[in-house]
Amino acid sequence: MKLAVVVVTYNCAAGLAELADSLSGVLDGDDEVLLVDNASSDGTARSARALGLPIVEAGSNRGFAAGCRIGADATSAPLLLFLNPDARPQPGSLERLRAVADERPDWAAWQPAVMLPDGRINSAGGVVHYLGLSWAGRCEQPASELADAPYDVPFASGAALVIRREVWIELDGFDDSYFLYGEDCELGLRLWLTGHRVGVEPRARVIHDYVFDKGSRKWFLLERNRWRTVVALYPARLLALLAPALLVAELGLLVVAARDGWLTAKLRADLAATLGVRRAARRRAAVQAQRRIDDAAFAAVLSGSLDSPYLRRLPRALIHAQAWYFAAVRLLVRLLAAAPVRIARSAGEGSSGRPEDQ
Repeated sequence: MKLAVVVVTYNCAAGLAELADSLSGVLDGDDEVLLVDNASSDGTARSARALGLPIVEAGSNRGFAAGCRIGADATSAPLLLFLNPDARPQPGSLERLRAVADERPDWAAWQPAVMLPDGRINSAGGVVHYLGLSWAGRCEQPASELADAPYDVPFASGAALVIRREVWIELDGFDDSYFLYGEDCELGLRLWLTGHRVGVEPRARVIHDYVFDKGSRKWFLLERNRWRTVVALYPARLLALLAPALLVAELGLLVVAARDGWLTAKLRADLAATLGVRRAARRRAAVQAQRRIDDAAFAAVLSGSLDSPYLRRLPRALIHAQAWYFAAVRLLVRLLAAAPVRIARSAGEGSSGRPEDQ
């Protein structure tokens, strides 16, 4: 199936020759490639044209999410592949990703195994904690930890994300307001919420030259976007049950932010989330109107594990307590989801029209 490879760039001139070389060996003749440049100042657009890479200029730095939307609108292939400019598809990878479209018709979006240059895993599929924290699954683990066959995940990594165009259009793609970070998590959860599935094809590989940046700008965007995702996507009953944990975690994150030097970024993120409450309400109404699964099914996509290399080691008692809390919440939402069914059945049995029911 034909692919449209969309690469959003920002000051990426130095790596474009390597990107062009990696793509030349994996594309089919009918595939499309388009770079979307977010007002780079290092000559990225000029370098792309010199290498024969099609490129459109956004005119300003509109962020990753908006850049992807520009690229999607300017292409026509039935499969969209959003690829980071520092990601290098390996031989046979795009062929395998194309094959998934027919082999897994239940998947709306999927990713390859995203690997680090040293052979370890960068992302084997995204993990979403019930507090809204998200990270790359199995990050920094050896390649031997990869599964042998395709499997479901909460979200596909934006470093190399394939999505069916008709689903992209149906859900209106990434949320532009995220700008950067967390938009892949939000889209993945929204796919599950609307009855779609997301997966990983581990037999396809992409090398990603990734380094975790801990700058204050990143912490601001991560925290602001985390709240946007939780408020818009979590079903109301689940959100109410998780409210105590979200409050406690918020207090804990403020302490961590103060300790690690990003308290200002954290406070700015909280302020942005608070000032954006009207927008959040509108977004929530639109997202929840498309919901096709119940609270229990959505909760099943979330994790109670804090097993991430990006999180500092926490006290074992805290790790267990928060996991038990979420297990209790999941049990409760399953019971509450089943209760209306039992009530409806009882009501139906009581009005059967038989003489003994009169």
